[in-house]
Amino acid sequence: MMSDELLQTKLYMPRLRPFLVPRQHLIERLNQGLQQESKLILISAPAGFGKTTLITEWLNQIHNESQQKDQIKETPLLPSSFNPYPSKVAWLSLDEGDADLVRFLTYFVAALQTVAANLGAGVLTALQSLQLPPTNSILTSLLNDITTIPEHFFFVLDDYHVVDARLIDEALTFLLEQAPPHMHLIITTREDPNLPLARWRARNQLTELRANDLRFSLRETAVFLRQIMGLALTEENIATLEDRTEGWIAGLQL
Repeated sequence: MMSDELLQTKLYMPRLRPFLVPRQHLIERLNQGLQQESKLILISAPAGFGKTTLITEWLNQIHNESQQKDQIKETPLLPSSFNPYPSKVAWLSLDEGDADLVRFLTYFVAALQTVAANLGAGVLTALQSLQLPPTNSILTSLLNDITTIPEHFFFVLDDYHVVDARLIDEALTFLLEQAPPHMHLIITTREDPNLPLARWRARNQLTELRANDLRFSLRETAVFLRQIMGLALTEENIATLEDRTEGWIAGLQL
């Protein structure tokens, strides 16, 4: 796949919605994952639980805080000991076509190039060759390129569940096991990926949020229905809806 065939809109973080229910307790969980240097931040839940919205909200908050780092010594979002602020984001929205390893890695490099222009040129050349080099050789070259990025950055793989391919799971496992500490990988998915999550969890290298974490509380349900949806509901009405939907955000919109 040549670079001019790439769909550039897959490489942009979605625009933050103008009206959101604050979810600071989840933001704090994500911040803890940064501070403990997790290899992976995993947001795994069915459709309609606000996975992408949460990540977008979090990264926008961090970006806003990073813009003020010269004026403040410590922020409520990240402690002053966390330095530098990882404000750059490589984003890749996945679709079913990305289940091909060459296509996946080509887009992976393209996303990295939004953080560091011209990075991975040798990898792209290898991916376009008639005889593909060994995968680990390509990944090693990619990792060496990533180590040259001079600052912390996020890499988001959004909707990873659509990529159901053993070769990609193996490639991503290799990348994560060897990734430098300044790359912070985030995966959103509707089902757990075939990655060594148990091993990373045992090593305290995994931060994860799941459906039970993402469900709206009764208070959040009230804020959503009254302030976001503009509905004049009684406490009893809200409690009934919260009970019926079990805090499922999409269900509250039906």
